[in-house]
Order: sequence, then structure tokens, then C-alpha cells
Amino acid sequence: MKKLLLAILSLGCILSVSAKKLEQPVETKYNRSSIYSILVCHKEQKFASEIESQFLDIPTPDKYDDHDLSVKVVSVDKKGTYGEDIDAFIENNNIASRMVARWFDRDILTGQCDMELIKARGVYNASELDKELAARSARGIAMLQDAGEQLIGNTFLIVNEINYVDKAKKGQAFGIGLRIIGALATAVTNDNSYMALGEVAGSMAETYKGFKVKITTRLYQLVWDEETAADFYTNYWTSTPDKARAAAFDANRSKFKLKYIGDVESNGNATSFLGINEDAPEMMVRKACQRAIDENVADLQKKYDQFRIKAPITEVDGGIKVQVGMKEGITPDSEFEVLEPQDENGVITYKRVAVIKPVDKKIWDNRYMAVEEGAYGADFEATTFKKVSGGDIYPGLLVRQIN
Repeated sequence: MKKLLLAILSLGCILSVSAKKLEQPVETKYNRSSIYSILVCHKEQKFASEIESQFLDIPTPDKYDDHDLSVKVVSVDKKGTYGEDIDAFIENNNIASRMVARWFDRDILTGQCDMELIKARGVYNASELDKELAARSARGIAMLQDAGEQLIGNTFLIVNEINYVDKAKKGQAFGIGLRIIGALATAVTNDNSYMALGEVAGSMAETYKGFKVKITTRLYQLVWDEETAADFYTNYWTSTPDKARAAAFDANRSKFKLKYIGDVESNGNATSFLGINEDAPEMMVRKACQRAIDENVADLQKKYDQFRIKAPITEVDGGIKVQVGMKEGITPDSEFEVLEPQDENGVITYKRVAVIKPVDKKIWDNRYMAVEEGAYGADFEATTFKKVSGGDIYPGLLVRQIN
């Protein structure tokens, strides 16, 4: 159902890339995948409320668009079956249809839809689309279909099951050590405040020191094929209030589906708590959770082609610069293809023009709180790459990881 959209949309993108030598850096607009992220919470486990609170503050990964719905946390029985529970939640709550409805800002009462979100996220001429839709032309419908194929079909649900790993014995040993230090300081100085400080620090350490989580992340993709799109535009799409179409959509929500792609697991073993003040121990929860989730997202990107991110080259002087880094799982062994947009009969495709690799010791540490812990590379602002093979590379081209 690839018709006309990117003949319109990609022209501006290609022309802007063609002007590569005129100015740097280039800000490139490109279609990104969208994510709805939820937490599976076991209310009976230790730190459940702290984990939930910190999860709600974790932002959508910055190479994806935020497609969150109102429900962000799902509580399940610790003894339940994780996969089956989530599949039941998705089906019983018609999550797929809700994700589709959000794309069109669908009014739940009138059924009225609009294209504002697709216009905001898509790379195309919005005024041209408005004109064609207002005329209810075949061309306007074709543009809608192409917009959906490029954007809606790359919408994902990420489900994170976070389990606290109890390290109480280690924390108790550390806490006892702090209490002993406080007692010794009091004995040497005759200042009882050291004893009190040691007691407070010891209690905190027993509770939070070495906070660790095990996170399983499941990935689902919204099904938006020709049949689904045609059904939506034919039977449910309306730019004006239409109660009949609104009722038809609500009666057929189960026709929209999410397909399970795969899952990964992180044990959070490498999380450091440097840079966290003792008077803000809840940040240990945030850091442990966010680092592990970012690790899982990076693993999913490597395992599944459809979930891989694209990112623009921002500079080439002094090295090829791209704003991706350790949060995306980049190592000195990573390889990326450099892609140039091609307009082929009105459809945008990407042609590989080069292969690049990160320069050792020049990988950006963009992980959560890397700056606070004083990590090497936290101040780089981008990763520097070198060309392995291929032709000219310039700002505005996109890169995508290949291993």
C-alpha cells in the first residue's frame, strides 16, 4: 500500500541532505519508532512502591517517540505466570486498539479522528495532506495509508517485569561495619554524635546498599498491515463526529492486535551507585531500574531488526559524530551502516553508502547518572566513529547498528 506519501515527504528530506556542505551540524527529521512502556509490579515484594514510583519517572528512550497510554503499571500475583498474565492484560483491555486510537487522537464519544500526531511525527508536507483530506480525495487516503505504514506499523509495547533481588545479608554486614566505625569514632573523640551518625548510616545501608533488580523485558509490535489499515480507514476513520463509526470501532476493538516479538533479561550486575548522596537513597532504586531497562532495550535493538533505531550523523569534522552511546549498548566492536534516503517511485527507501565503527576511548557514556558518578566519556555529548568502508559521509545521513 505504498503510494504517494514519501514522494511528498522525502523530497524535503533528500533536498536537505543534498545541501550537506552548506552548513553543519544538520538537524535531520526522520521517522522514528514509537513506544508504550509499562511496568509489571508485584505489590507483595519488598520495595514495590519505590520501584513503581521511580519507574514512572523514567523517560521514553530518546531515540523513540512516546506513545504511552494512561495505564503505566500493571499489578500481578508474584506466583502468577508473567507471559500469560501480560497477554491477558493486552487482550482484555484492548491495548492494540487504544494504541491505534492514540495515533489519530480519536474522540471516544464521537469517533472523530485527526492527523495532528502523525503530522508531528512524520516527515512530510502537512499542509498538502490537510488539503487532500479535506477534499476526501483518493490521494488523501493514499497519503494516510502511507503515513500509517511508515509510522503506525513501527509502534511497540515494552513490558518490564522488575523483581527486587534481596541482598539483605550483604547489606546487614555493611551496616554493622558502619556502626562499628561510628562507635570507634565516639570512643576516640568522646563525641556521641558519631555513634548516632553511624547508626543512621548503618540502617540506611542495610536497606538500600547494593540495591539490585532483575528485569525481564517483553517486546510487542502493533499489527498494522494492509488489511488492518484498510479496515480502519474504510469503517472507522472519520474527520467529523460520527456516532455510527464510533460505535463500530468500539464493537470491533478486538480486531486490532499486538504480536509478541521476544524478550530479554538483565540482572543489573554492573550498576554502580557512585554519585548518589546518602540522603537520597531512593535514587539507588531509580538508577538500578533505569540502567537495567536501558540495557534490555539495547539488547532488543540488537536482536530484532524491526526495533533497531536510526540516528542522524551530526558532524564529520574531527570525526564522524552520532548522539548514541553506552546506553544503546555501543562498544568498540559495534558496527553501523550509514544510510542515505532514496526516493523510488514515491516510496522512501534507504541505501547503504558506508560502514562505520566507534573509535575506541571515544564512546559517549550517556547512561543514566553517568555524569554524577564521574564516568569516563560522560561529557562527550556524542560518540566518535571512523569509516570502515564505503563512500562519502556527511551530516544528515542516518546510521543503524548492524552488530
